[in-house]
Amino acid sequence: MDNTPLRLPGKNALSEYVLSFDAVGLRDIERVGGKNASIGEMIGALTQLGVRVPRGFATTADAFREFLGQGGLGGRINAELDALDSADVTALAACGARIRRWIMDTPLPPPLQQALLGSFRAMAAGRDIAVAVRSSATAEDLPSASFAGQQETFLNVRGEAALLHAVHEVYASLYNDRAIAYRVHQGFAHAQVALSVGVQHMVRSDLGTSGVMFTLDTDSGFREVVFITSAYGLGETVVQGAVNPDEFYVYKPALRAGRRSILRRGLGAKAIKMVYAEAGSAERVRTVDVPAAERARFSLSDEEVEALARQALLIEKHYGCPMDIEWARDGTDGELYILQARPETVHSREGRTLNRYALRARSRVVVEGRGIGGRIGSGRARIVRSAADMAQVQPGEVLVADMTDPDWEPVMKRAAAIVTNRGGRTCHAAIIARELGIPAVVGCGTATELISDGQEVTVSCAEGDTGYVYEGLLAFDQQRVELDSMPPAPVRIMMNVGNPDRAFAFAALPHHGVGLARLEFIINRMIGVHPRALLEFERLEPALQATIRAHMAGYADPISFYVERLSEGIAQIAAAFAPEPVIVRLSDFKSNEYANLIGGRLYEPHEENPMLGFRGAARYVDAAFRPCFELECRALLRVREEMGLRNVQVMVPFVRSVAEAREVTELLAANGLRRGERELKLIMMCELPSNALLAEEFLQYFDGMSIGSNDLTQLTLGLDRDSALMARAFDERDAAVKALIAMAISACRRQGKYIGICGQGPSDHPDLARWLVEQGIDSLSLNPDTVVATWLFLAGVAPDGRAGRPEKL
Repeated sequence: MDNTPLRLPGKNALSEYVLSFDAVGLRDIERVGGKNASIGEMIGALTQLGVRVPRGFATTADAFREFLGQGGLGGRINAELDALDSADVTALAACGARIRRWIMDTPLPPPLQQALLGSFRAMAAGRDIAVAVRSSATAEDLPSASFAGQQETFLNVRGEAALLHAVHEVYASLYNDRAIAYRVHQGFAHAQVALSVGVQHMVRSDLGTSGVMFTLDTDSGFREVVFITSAYGLGETVVQGAVNPDEFYVYKPALRAGRRSILRRGLGAKAIKMVYAEAGSAERVRTVDVPAAERARFSLSDEEVEALARQALLIEKHYGCPMDIEWARDGTDGELYILQARPETVHSREGRTLNRYALRARSRVVVEGRGIGGRIGSGRARIVRSAADMAQVQPGEVLVADMTDPDWEPVMKRAAAIVTNRGGRTCHAAIIARELGIPAVVGCGTATELISDGQEVTVSCAEGDTGYVYEGLLAFDQQRVELDSMPPAPVRIMMNVGNPDRAFAFAALPHHGVGLARLEFIINRMIGVHPRALLEFERLEPALQATIRAHMAGYADPISFYVERLSEGIAQIAAAFAPEPVIVRLSDFKSNEYANLIGGRLYEPHEENPMLGFRGAARYVDAAFRPCFELECRALLRVREEMGLRNVQVMVPFVRSVAEAREVTELLAANGLRRGERELKLIMMCELPSNALLAEEFLQYFDGMSIGSNDLTQLTLGLDRDSALMARAFDERDAAVKALIAMAISACRRQGKYIGICGQGPSDHPDLARWLVEQGIDSLSLNPDTVVATWLFLAGVAPDGRAGRPEKL
């Protein structure tokens, strides 16, 4: 793509109407609007640093005001808007239509037409070029309000007549229904907003890829990542939510250090793409299906993901705030371009206040998709098939649609929640839901079929990456925590984290790291295949191979799939809580649980009591399972050494004997995880009576212990912890259990080694938590939903500010 600076003819004479992007910056927002000023700012300040921005030109706000001055057009528009009740959707539509018709009936002033054509000819330099014609309002891309998508953008505009018509259409779009309603909602006076039009070289992403990236996590606000979405073709499908894109998280500290920096990859469906229409067609663009082979691979290489993230860091550093950036890869020259950048407007406004939501009970799941916003909402579902029917949505209802676009915004703020068939985390519905502070579940596939119009539903986005639509109106709790007013705790409070999708959100809680990251949770959620089935993939039956291929789509081979997915899950938790320690427990599947993984029944024995069988350290040293264990070691090494996340520590579960302790630590060392090297600590679970009774001997091989109160109680009292018949007798506070815990604490303290607890006990029983502190334990690792309550309890403060024991949250 030609990206040379644009030299406009008669620049001084044209400056009243048109300015080259090279000649504007953030100082010119009042002249060319927020979007065009930002494009010029990046060209002027960041091009030399490697940020590529397509060149072009912008009309001025004065040109727009001159246009409105013709025949009293501006006065008529203001009078019409002053009399409008924007809450009346029908009246809003009629008012907007009248204003847009007036604008299209009013010709562009001849001097403006001449300036546009002169600039376009200079830009084309005799070639047949395609341009994007974009809106840029003077009250746009501000830290307090983005105005993103309020006015129109026209792609693949060719020829002078098409250019003039597109500019005219952009002018009219300042008075789209959605733009009028948004200005009212944000408190901007209509008459104070002027419009500039940007004309920019088209990037041939119709032959490549495009998407959106944010310099923070859009759901949690976690700022140490760049979040990138990508799909094939022009970027409108991603922005509109018409396609479920690929997703990538890039860890900023690793990127700056030149290390492997991609924390997580998610393969999107990418079912369609937008491309140029054929020459002579009445349409400029069209949508086509993506071939199955392209859907099954990532639309960006790792190198391209990191290159985009580096450009995002440069932009964020220059602007000094989190950024929302549109990008495209040209399919002809292979280069990555930044199309526009604006301040992120949701998390940038938030303070140090944490709002947490939790359902009191659950019901039948009607449909599920991608959860947005971390909140819960409920109401009657309103199925809306098209924008023409959106006035049916009443305040407090749940809006259910195939997808939304900016035309829907006047009614979206009425909704208690939003549910869509299509879309990813950066689609229109997701962006608006975050801005409005309501939950949204997007990309459900069949929500408009499975949810009945008028049905009472509860929309929950407070349970992880997956959002659920439940049957009925369910009760839920909301907790507001002022993080800056938390009192000091008398002990280190850590967290038990199994789901990497929730790590960024959990890291917003007060904490001292992760005392238990469960590897088996990551294997189950992110891999779902038995490791031996991947190691022996070529020997499997064709049908099983086909099932596994579907799971490993986007990855080079079965082994890479296992190691990379496992390392991604570990890295996401480690990055979220860095620099605090993250203690990763090696896999502790029992044989019946391993058997439930794809291919697992081929390799797992049948055991009458798997809880006491082939699990923990005994598996790792077993000759048949050892190659599987070595894959876990490779994943941990990848996180610690290649990504530099050395806050990851390793914990070994269910070590039955001192001999087993010696054998497993030697095996870890043989696989590159040697205790004491490069800050590596090895911790053992203290969950068998033998561990407490012989704690001094076990500690020869470990840097500390973490008490697993669930298994320790089971094995001390002779209770099956999964037995409903014996549930009433299961109590971690039993005197025998506490005696063993006290022994382990004393042994670790005598040797100056770490001692913590990661079992369920202190999460369920604050009195047990207090007793553990009195015994001198170093840390309590709690379930995230009990962290704040237990913290305040141990600090002597209830959640409402009074002394005493808090209610369970």
